[in-house]
Amino acid sequence: MAWQPSQENLNTLAACLKDSLSGFDKAAQKQAEIMLTQAKASPDINNYLVYLFSSETPPNGLQCTAQDYFLVRSAAAIMLKNNIKTGSRQIPESSLALIKMAIPMGLQDKNAQIRNYSGNIATEMIRRGGIMSWPELLPELLKMIGNETGQVSNEAQEGAMAAMAKICEDNTKMLERELNGERPLNFILPKLIQATKSSLPKVRAQALTAINVFTARKSQAMLNSIDDLLQHLFALASDSNNDVRRQVCRAFVQLIEARPDKIQPHLPGLVDYILTQQQSDDEDLACDAAEFFLAIGEHEHLWQSLSPFISKIIPVLLGCMVYSAEDIALLGGASDDEDEDDLQKDIKPQFAKKSSARQANKDGSADPAQNGNAYEKLASMDDDLEEGEIEDFDDGDDGNPDERWTLRKCSAAALDVFARDFRGPVFESILPYLTKNLKHDDWPYREAAVLALGAVAEGCIDIVTPHLPELVPYLISLLNDPEPVVRQITCWTLGRYSSWAADLTDPNQKQLFFEPMMEGILTKMLDSNKKVQEAGASAFANLEEKAGKRLEPYSLPIIQQYVQCFKKYKDRNMFILYDCVQTLAEHIGPVLARPDLVNELMPALIDRWTKVSDQSRELFPLLECLSYVAMALNDAFTPYAQPIFVRCVNIIHQNLEASLALANDPTLDSPDKDFLVTSLDLLSAIIQALDPAKSAKLVQESQPAFFELLTFCMEDPSDEVRQSAYALLGDCAKYVFAQLEPSLPNIFSVLLKQLDLDSILDEDIDSGFGVVNNACWSAGEIAIRHKSNMAPYVPELFQRFIEIITNPGIPKGVTENAAIALGRLGLGNGELIAPHLANFAEDFLNSMDEVDPSDEKATAFRGFTAIVESNPMAMEKSLLHFFTAIARYRDLKLRSETKSGLHEDFQKAIGIYRQIIPQFDQFFGQLQPQDQQTLRSTYAF
Repeated sequence: MAWQPSQENLNTLAACLKDSLSGFDKAAQKQAEIMLTQAKASPDINNYLVYLFSSETPPNGLQCTAQDYFLVRSAAAIMLKNNIKTGSRQIPESSLALIKMAIPMGLQDKNAQIRNYSGNIATEMIRRGGIMSWPELLPELLKMIGNETGQVSNEAQEGAMAAMAKICEDNTKMLERELNGERPLNFILPKLIQATKSSLPKVRAQALTAINVFTARKSQAMLNSIDDLLQHLFALASDSNNDVRRQVCRAFVQLIEARPDKIQPHLPGLVDYILTQQQSDDEDLACDAAEFFLAIGEHEHLWQSLSPFISKIIPVLLGCMVYSAEDIALLGGASDDEDEDDLQKDIKPQFAKKSSARQANKDGSADPAQNGNAYEKLASMDDDLEEGEIEDFDDGDDGNPDERWTLRKCSAAALDVFARDFRGPVFESILPYLTKNLKHDDWPYREAAVLALGAVAEGCIDIVTPHLPELVPYLISLLNDPEPVVRQITCWTLGRYSSWAADLTDPNQKQLFFEPMMEGILTKMLDSNKKVQEAGASAFANLEEKAGKRLEPYSLPIIQQYVQCFKKYKDRNMFILYDCVQTLAEHIGPVLARPDLVNELMPALIDRWTKVSDQSRELFPLLECLSYVAMALNDAFTPYAQPIFVRCVNIIHQNLEASLALANDPTLDSPDKDFLVTSLDLLSAIIQALDPAKSAKLVQESQPAFFELLTFCMEDPSDEVRQSAYALLGDCAKYVFAQLEPSLPNIFSVLLKQLDLDSILDEDIDSGFGVVNNACWSAGEIAIRHKSNMAPYVPELFQRFIEIITNPGIPKGVTENAAIALGRLGLGNGELIAPHLANFAEDFLNSMDEVDPSDEKATAFRGFTAIVESNPMAMEKSLLHFFTAIARYRDLKLRSETKSGLHEDFQKAIGIYRQIIPQFDQFFGQLQPQDQQTLRSTYAF
């Protein structure tokens, strides 16, 4: 008999579902969530959810308004999707059959939201079970989209098309893969291209949305259909619907990267088309069009083809960089708001930065202000909500144009890229505009001119430089413009030219340009407008990056200004202020330990430290800032270290306890792992900064036991937490090894599991490698101190390191750290590893060729040489490589015990081979002449 719901259960469930979406009664919402969690245990919960979700009108006996019933259906759909997402394997076949019957009905619903939910559930079913778990779905959707019978309603065609677009987006690889001898996409893509001819604009737009999932990918289906697709795109280019033209623009943007050969012949017509769309009244369409120029400017070869059109394109970009009347209204005009508290929604979401991977080569990071991110000032949060799903609070404030990607920002980013591509011609194109608008009476034109000048800073610096002695003083004067938005953009533009000012060597010029620029930006950090304060702080952090140690003579007035900012700033700008402090600490380093600077800065930081609660997200940037300050102060951080260390340990302990509690009671809130990450990183910094005896005392006195907590963190499910935990483990090995040593048996049982590459999930591959990298590094740091006591762990560690250095799919930095750790195992354990030498010598030497000279490389070679001494005959195939590596080891003249010891080890190895190779001179003659010369001059022959 067909399943039937119980009326009482149906009513109870409907009431809970409605309350779960209630933003007004938090107590009812919490209670409903608890009851729904309990209801999940019922074997037919999904039947009830399907029943409510798919019934267009309230079932008999269910008393509720149309609005409330819509909430019930929405909540049922969201819960059903989440149940499929988290436990599709536990759902009985009978329930899955009901879901499959309900989805096509839901896709035809009169309500667009319900159609969206149906699509979300369908794509989740395919994502979890694969296409063969519901083989009828895709053909059925394509039939509905194509309206082959002529009987399919418009709603059903739109619902089916939206569902298909979601399935394409969420199951891209699955559709491209071979299944029973065929690739589903080969069948689907031509149908989608056909659907772009539908009479319904929503179907045309969604068909293009689905196609655009694959446009950038080089699949066989796209290869077969590309010419057909292009014909349809050109036909749709003049479509009356803006959403369709948006998707057309997006398709052309994607094809720039995927098929530049198809774009190139049509470039003259495309430039005209895109320029027309970019000047549309529809901002979203205009912004998607502008992306075309940004993408083509960044393309390795295609940008050169734009040369004939630069004089056409640049004026349109400049015109699009002026704030629109709507944006001006949203910006709210001039206001002194320094005393107003920030609203919660205005505070930028703050995420802990990942603990840096401990690298064998210390590459400088790219300056984020030099790429497109410079135009996107605020991070946008990704969330798990899909189209059509309701968020708890959504006040519809898409408002502030500063906080979203806009036509203005996209045009400025494109101008930046063109400036780097074409240089001189771009500046010549904008010069008349600058001359006319930099002193314009209307502030939006003044502001756009300053933005344009900042946008070309990197690409046109050589051409702009002769004008800077005139431009910079004028820009500094604009820091006092009556309009806050002009002051704001002026800070950003001055920050972009700060490297020019910082590089001036003539003391008079420094006094004329660098000092007024620095003072001007610093002053704006205390502007009466919070947005200008923010721009001033960001620009000053940029200037600190560029000026580096040249800021040392000015460090006292800089810190004094920061202290004033600490007193004045509201929550949001406080986060950027921490960035300024840590950037200064990073660049002037030990100078910060001067007593006059410490006495200014530390009371302000400690004041914040005492005011910020253990639950506040402000802790992330504060802990990170303190990490940099501790590293700069070194032992001068001692007076502040103990309470900070204890609090970090407590935060870690509370967070781990909360995770345990959550495992026992899923209704509790999940603890925020960023508290763990930043606390672990600050503990690392303190242990590195203090005198080792003081660090050892802090670790020894820690309650709960320090290494017990650290071991828990090394097993945390979050990659970011584990990455920071292994960084801390390595630092403990370096600075407090005596305290670490008793805990090593427990630590190695966890560490060895982490080095198993099978534990890295595909979707988290990058962060997973970051963890493995730090685990290798920490194992190496332990090995050089634990020496022969490492013996019990050597066989498995050796195996893991070999797997890493011989796997070509692993990032170079990780293989280098694994090779260093492998070499270090030889210190005290050479005889254990020597029998395997012939199998790994070449891979080890290849990895080490790339590593810069350092103590780490020196100890790795000392360990490797110890292994070689135990089995010299095993080096037959790699001996030339080994001698070349010895000859090219450049760091031997530096005086350190490790490196002078390495010189002796190399000398000994050379001596062994001179004795055992009968024709040594003949072998030696196979080396490069310069390597022979180096070896003869550096070692005794």
